[in-house]
Amino acid sequence: MSAVPETLKFVPEHGLDTEHHDGGHGEHHDTSGNTLFGFWLYLMTDCILFASVFATYAVLFMNTDGGVSGKDIFDLNFVAIETAALLVSSITYGFALLCAHNQNRAGTLLWLLVTMALGCVFISMEVYEFHHLIVEGNGPDRSAFLSSFFALVGMHGLHVTAGLIWMLVMVFEVLKRGLGTQTVTRLGCLSLFWHFLDIVWVCVFTVVYLLGAM
Repeated sequence: MSAVPETLKFVPEHGLDTEHHDGGHGEHHDTSGNTLFGFWLYLMTDCILFASVFATYAVLFMNTDGGVSGKDIFDLNFVAIETAALLVSSITYGFALLCAHNQNRAGTLLWLLVTMALGCVFISMEVYEFHHLIVEGNGPDRSAFLSSFFALVGMHGLHVTAGLIWMLVMVFEVLKRGLGTQTVTRLGCLSLFWHFLDIVWVCVFTVVYLLGAM
């Protein structure tokens, strides 16, 4: 008679253990999904921020106060190289993410470093452009047009710089922890951020530089 209660006791306990184990996996999966969803919400708020600054630029770009306008200071060939560096970096980051999903640590690190190098080229060219304008007396205090230009392009540059810092942190994380689920999720969030900055830059290049140079 004692064997029956033991059997009955064992089955529910095993069932509870299995349920708890499955629930743990479900909770972990939900955490990754919530992380991505939360990051999408952040990107939406960033869209609102950039849209506000774009709107400000659209209102002020004609207010040159007798100073230079876009066609006087924009070098489209220079900006085209800058743009190409950022767009190609989006492709190389895609390669890094593919390697991460395939658990290829060496490939992930290689493509992350290539992406960082291209991002540094972009930032270096932007800093050079700003420095050149300021030296020529066309700083953000010269006119409303230049104030809005520096605000819009500079804000995007700060985002790219933040992305590069984040990328460097991820390089160290991949080196130290490998390509676990949490690390790959973080790389996925950074991918969304980096591609978002590419899209914003295409808008900047079109609205600010192409239209401004006409």
